[in-house]
Amino acid sequence: LETLPAPDPEAAVAAAARLGYPVALKTTAPHLRHRADLGGVRLDVADEEALRRAYGELTDLLGKPAELLPVVQAMAPRGVDTVVRASIDAAAGAILSFGLAGAPSELLGDTAHRLVPATDRDAAELIRSIRAAPVLFGWRGSAPVDTAALEELLLRLSRLVDDHPEVVSVALEPVVVAPQGLTVLGASVRLAPPPARSDVGPRRLPNY
Repeated sequence: LETLPAPDPEAAVAAAARLGYPVALKTTAPHLRHRADLGGVRLDVADEEALRRAYGELTDLLGKPAELLPVVQAMAPRGVDTVVRASIDAAAGAILSFGLAGAPSELLGDTAHRLVPATDRDAAELIRSIRAAPVLFGWRGSAPVDTAALEELLLRLSRLVDDHPEVVSVALEPVVVAPQGLTVLGASVRLAPPPARSDVGPRRLPNY
Protein backbone atom coordinates (compact mmCIF):
# COMPACT_ATOMS: atom_id res chain seq x y z
CA LEU A 1 0.00 0.00 0.00
CA GLU A 2 1.18 3.50 -0.78
CA THR A 3 2.40 5.22 2.37
CA LEU A 4 3.43 8.86 2.73
CA PRO A 5 5.24 10.62 5.59
CA ALA A 6 3.21 13.02 7.73
CA PRO A 7 5.61 15.06 9.87
CA ASP A 8 2.89 17.64 10.58
CA PRO A 9 -0.89 18.00 10.13
CA GLU A 10 -0.55 19.86 6.82
CA ALA A 11 1.62 17.09 5.39
CA ALA A 12 -0.93 14.55 6.58
CA VAL A 13 -3.75 16.42 4.83
CA ALA A 14 -1.72 16.67 1.62
CA ALA A 15 -0.90 12.96 1.77
CA ALA A 16 -4.54 12.02 2.26
CA ALA A 17 -5.58 14.23 -0.66
CA ARG A 18 -3.11 12.36 -2.85
CA LEU A 19 -4.12 8.90 -1.64
CA GLY A 20 -7.85 9.51 -1.40
CA TYR A 21 -10.06 9.01 1.65
CA PRO A 22 -10.53 6.92 3.72
CA VAL A 23 -6.96 6.58 4.97
CA ALA A 24 -5.06 5.19 7.92
CA LEU A 25 -2.93 7.36 10.19
CA LYS A 26 -0.26 5.50 12.13
CA THR A 27 3.03 5.90 13.92
CA THR A 28 6.09 4.07 12.64
CA ALA A 29 8.19 4.52 15.78
CA PRO A 30 9.86 1.15 16.51
CA HIS A 31 8.57 0.94 20.09
CA LEU A 32 4.97 1.47 18.94
CA ARG A 33 4.82 -0.70 15.84
CA HIS A 34 2.09 -3.36 15.97
CA ARG A 35 0.77 -1.85 19.22
CA ALA A 36 -2.68 -0.72 18.15
CA ASP A 37 -3.71 -1.09 21.79
CA LEU A 38 -1.59 1.98 22.62
CA GLY A 39 -3.51 4.17 20.19
CA GLY A 40 -0.85 4.49 17.51
CA VAL A 41 -3.13 3.46 14.64
CA ARG A 42 -6.26 5.24 13.41
CA LEU A 43 -8.19 3.48 10.65
CA ASP A 44 -10.90 4.58 8.22
CA VAL A 45 -10.19 8.29 8.65
CA ALA A 46 -12.94 9.66 6.43
CA ASP A 47 -12.12 13.31 5.72
CA GLU A 48 -9.81 16.24 6.45
CA GLU A 49 -11.59 17.22 9.65
CA ALA A 50 -11.34 13.68 11.02
CA LEU A 51 -7.69 13.47 9.97
CA ARG A 52 -6.73 16.69 11.75
CA ARG A 53 -8.56 15.51 14.86
CA ALA A 54 -6.87 12.09 14.73
CA TYR A 55 -3.45 13.69 14.26
CA GLY A 56 -3.97 15.89 17.30
CA GLU A 57 -5.15 12.97 19.40
CA LEU A 58 -2.18 10.87 18.31
CA THR A 59 0.40 13.48 19.27
CA ASP A 60 -1.39 14.46 22.49
CA LEU A 61 -1.46 10.83 23.57
CA LEU A 62 1.92 9.53 22.46
CA GLY A 63 4.33 12.41 21.92
CA LYS A 64 5.86 14.73 19.35
CA PRO A 65 5.68 13.94 15.62
CA ALA A 66 9.48 13.74 15.45
CA GLU A 67 9.32 10.85 17.92
CA LEU A 68 6.26 9.14 16.43
CA LEU A 69 7.24 9.34 12.74
CA PRO A 70 3.60 9.43 11.58
CA VAL A 71 2.55 8.25 8.14
CA VAL A 72 -0.66 8.32 6.15
CA GLN A 73 -1.48 5.09 4.35
CA ALA A 74 -4.16 3.99 1.91
CA MET A 75 -6.71 1.69 3.52
CA ALA A 76 -6.32 -2.03 2.84
CA PRO A 77 -9.31 -4.20 1.94
CA ARG A 78 -10.97 -5.82 4.94
CA GLY A 79 -9.72 -9.28 5.81
CA VAL A 80 -8.01 -11.44 8.42
CA ASP A 81 -4.83 -10.07 10.01
CA THR A 82 -2.03 -12.64 9.95
CA VAL A 83 1.69 -12.78 10.72
CA VAL A 84 4.27 -14.40 8.44
CA ARG A 85 7.86 -14.75 9.63
CA ALA A 86 11.12 -16.41 8.68
CA SER A 87 14.07 -16.74 11.03
CA ILE A 88 17.27 -18.69 11.53
CA ASP A 89 17.38 -21.33 14.27
CA ALA A 90 20.87 -22.34 15.38
CA ALA A 91 20.00 -26.04 15.28
CA ALA A 92 17.39 -26.36 12.54
CA GLY A 93 18.34 -23.58 10.11
CA ALA A 94 15.80 -21.36 8.38
CA ILE A 95 12.25 -21.71 9.68
CA LEU A 96 9.01 -20.35 8.23
CA SER A 97 6.29 -19.39 10.74
CA PHE A 98 2.62 -18.44 10.43
CA GLY A 99 -0.16 -17.36 12.76
CA LEU A 100 -3.02 -14.91 13.17
CA ALA A 101 -1.99 -11.45 14.34
CA GLY A 102 -2.65 -10.38 17.90
CA ALA A 103 -3.76 -12.54 20.81
CA PRO A 104 -3.85 -15.95 19.05
CA SER A 105 -0.12 -15.91 18.34
CA GLU A 106 1.16 -13.49 20.99
CA LEU A 107 -0.75 -14.77 24.03
CA LEU A 108 -1.74 -18.31 23.09
CA GLY A 109 1.29 -19.31 21.05
CA ASP A 110 -0.93 -20.44 18.18
CA THR A 111 1.82 -20.46 15.57
CA ALA A 112 2.84 -23.14 13.09
CA HIS A 113 6.33 -23.73 11.67
CA ARG A 114 7.96 -25.44 8.71
CA LEU A 115 11.57 -25.72 7.62
CA VAL A 116 12.88 -23.88 4.59
CA PRO A 117 12.78 -24.58 1.68
CA ALA A 118 9.04 -25.09 1.93
CA THR A 119 7.05 -27.04 -0.65
CA ASP A 120 3.53 -26.35 -1.91
CA ARG A 121 2.31 -28.99 0.52
CA ASP A 122 4.21 -27.36 3.40
CA ALA A 123 2.59 -23.99 2.67
CA ALA A 124 -0.90 -25.50 2.51
CA GLU A 125 -0.36 -27.43 5.75
CA LEU A 126 1.19 -24.44 7.50
CA ILE A 127 -1.91 -22.25 7.33
CA ARG A 128 -4.15 -25.19 8.27
CA SER A 129 -2.03 -26.24 11.27
CA ILE A 130 -2.91 -23.41 13.63
CA ARG A 131 -5.88 -23.86 15.96
CA ALA A 132 -7.47 -20.65 14.67
CA ALA A 133 -7.37 -21.84 11.03
CA PRO A 134 -11.20 -21.96 10.72
CA VAL A 135 -11.18 -18.14 10.73
CA LEU A 136 -9.50 -18.29 7.32
CA PHE A 137 -12.10 -20.60 5.82
CA GLY A 138 -15.39 -18.87 6.58
CA TRP A 139 -15.90 -19.28 10.31
CA ARG A 140 -19.44 -18.49 11.52
CA GLY A 141 -20.60 -17.12 8.21
CA SER A 142 -17.64 -14.88 7.46
CA ALA A 143 -16.24 -14.89 3.93
CA PRO A 144 -13.36 -17.31 3.28
CA VAL A 145 -10.11 -15.50 2.54
CA ASP A 146 -7.69 -16.01 -0.33
CA THR A 147 -5.60 -18.86 1.07
CA ALA A 148 -4.01 -19.45 -2.34
CA ALA A 149 -2.49 -15.95 -2.21
CA LEU A 150 -1.33 -16.62 1.35
CA GLU A 151 0.33 -19.89 0.34
CA GLU A 152 2.09 -18.09 -2.51
CA LEU A 153 3.42 -15.46 -0.11
CA LEU A 154 4.77 -18.18 2.19
CA LEU A 155 6.54 -19.86 -0.72
CA ARG A 156 8.02 -16.57 -1.92
CA LEU A 157 9.38 -15.84 1.55
CA SER A 158 10.77 -19.36 1.78
CA ARG A 159 12.59 -18.90 -1.52
CA LEU A 160 13.92 -15.51 -0.41
CA VAL A 161 15.58 -16.77 2.76
CA ASP A 162 16.77 -19.98 1.08
CA ASP A 163 18.40 -18.09 -1.79
CA HIS A 164 19.85 -15.33 0.42
CA PRO A 165 21.38 -16.74 3.63
CA GLU A 166 22.38 -13.23 4.69
CA VAL A 167 18.68 -12.62 5.40
CA VAL A 168 18.50 -13.91 8.97
CA SER A 169 15.00 -12.75 9.84
CA VAL A 170 11.91 -11.39 8.10
CA ALA A 171 8.67 -10.34 9.78
CA LEU A 172 5.59 -9.45 7.74
CA GLU A 173 3.04 -8.05 10.18
CA PRO A 174 0.24 -7.64 9.64
CA VAL A 175 -0.58 -9.40 6.40
CA VAL A 176 -4.25 -8.68 5.74
CA VAL A 177 -5.73 -11.58 3.78
CA ALA A 178 -8.96 -10.58 2.02
CA PRO A 179 -11.45 -12.72 0.08
CA GLN A 180 -9.42 -11.74 -2.99
CA GLY A 181 -5.73 -11.06 -2.55
CA LEU A 182 -3.71 -9.87 0.41
CA THR A 183 -1.84 -6.78 1.57
CA VAL A 184 1.38 -6.62 3.57
CA LEU A 185 1.02 -3.61 5.86
CA GLY A 186 4.28 -3.91 7.77
CA ALA A 187 7.63 -5.55 7.14
CA SER A 188 11.04 -5.74 8.77
CA VAL A 189 14.17 -7.50 7.55
CA ARG A 190 17.43 -8.17 9.41
CA LEU A 191 20.67 -8.92 7.58
CA ALA A 192 23.83 -10.49 9.00
CA PRO A 193 26.75 -12.61 7.84
CA PRO A 194 25.26 -16.00 6.91
CA PRO A 195 25.78 -18.81 9.43
CA ALA A 196 27.97 -21.71 8.36
CA ARG A 197 26.12 -24.88 7.30
CA SER A 198 27.67 -28.32 7.06
CA ASP A 199 24.56 -29.97 5.59
CA VAL A 200 23.16 -29.61 2.08
CA GLY A 201 19.73 -30.08 0.57
CA PRO A 202 16.29 -29.59 2.08
CA ARG A 203 15.63 -30.26 5.74
CA ARG A 204 12.44 -31.37 7.48
CA LEU A 205 11.13 -31.14 11.01
CA PRO A 206 10.71 -34.58 12.60
CA ASN A 207 7.23 -35.92 13.30
CA TYR A 208 6.34 -36.50 16.94
